[in-house]
Amino acid sequence: MIGGFAFVIYMGHLYIWAMVVVIQIFMAKELFNLLRRASEDRRLPGFRILNWHFFFTAMLFVYGRILSQRLVNTVASDKVLYKLVSKFIKYHMVTCYFLYIAVSLVNSGSVWFILTLKKKMYKYQFSQFAWTHMILIVVFTQSAFTVANIFEGIFWFLLPASLIIINDVAAYIFGFFFGKTPLIKLLPKKTWEGFIGASVATVISAFFLANVLGHFQWLTCPRKDLSSGWLHCDPGTLFKPEEFTLPEWFPEWFSWKEISILPVQWHALCLGFFASIIAPFGGFFASGFKRAFNIKDFGDSIPGHGGITDRMDCQMVMAVLAYIYHQSFVVPQNLTLEIIIDQIMMNLSYEEQRDLYAQLGLMIAIGES
Repeated sequence: MIGGFAFVIYMGHLYIWAMVVVIQIFMAKELFNLLRRASEDRRLPGFRILNWHFFFTAMLFVYGRILSQRLVNTVASDKVLYKLVSKFIKYHMVTCYFLYIAVSLVNSGSVWFILTLKKKMYKYQFSQFAWTHMILIVVFTQSAFTVANIFEGIFWFLLPASLIIINDVAAYIFGFFFGKTPLIKLLPKKTWEGFIGASVATVISAFFLANVLGHFQWLTCPRKDLSSGWLHCDPGTLFKPEEFTLPEWFPEWFSWKEISILPVQWHALCLGFFASIIAPFGGFFASGFKRAFNIKDFGDSIPGHGGITDRMDCQMVMAVLAYIYHQSFVVPQNLTLEIIIDQIMMNLSYEEQRDLYAQLGLMIAIGES
């Protein structure tokens, strides 16, 4: 699994996105089956197809919103494809809405659902309908942030994901060797010693891991289209090393008098703090959920480890935190030339862009005269 994950990272943004989609499908399958009753389903032919209809409609909506600009950039050189894509983006929301309503009205808030309602099955059908929508919110809301992080630069996906793994391993090691004080009643094997030791190890690891990852353009460059070619970009100030002189009180045996630090390493400390203090509670919540339903694991997709959902509980929480942090403290809050150009490409037709270009040229000519 580690080798496969490393290979996907090496292949790039599109392959990582595909991996996230596969993970989503497995998570949805495990959660759909959690409250499923085979005896009831046999009396409702086609009922499970409805769940997957909602799932793929949600996928079209979420990824259409996130990747629309990248899609525009990919086909910008082809006028025919550009016009088709522009139409798709323009009517994207209404398309997804009618895909949802058409099948949904039949099935309970949507057309298909309502038409399939059967006597003595109402409670089961409506509970499954509500459960399906809760799954869509949990799975897509969080994984959408993951995909957004990937296209902002693999760094912003790989670093948070790695910190969760480091925290999990460190908590086990510190808990095994030093754990004595129970952390929470829900999980008696979790200890304060393991929690605190893992927190310190995660924050320190975040600082140094960010320095290693930050030197690779393949990981730090954002992907502006849906191609798979190698990336080259100006790394920006976050990934340009700064020299710091060590204070005089440092021991003489320490040979380095100056150290090189990437500014992004200071942001990594915050992500390390989140990964060690907040993200574990996603795992605690999942454990409480499983106990409520008297199950050991969400599924058996990974032999010996349970289901995909069991492995992704903390990762999903961390992905949301990483996205919010990146958008709040890393991305420039003011309008930039790049943002303006992206908006022009997304919202103006080819002819409107040419008119804008002509008007800007006229304005510049008048200003120079």
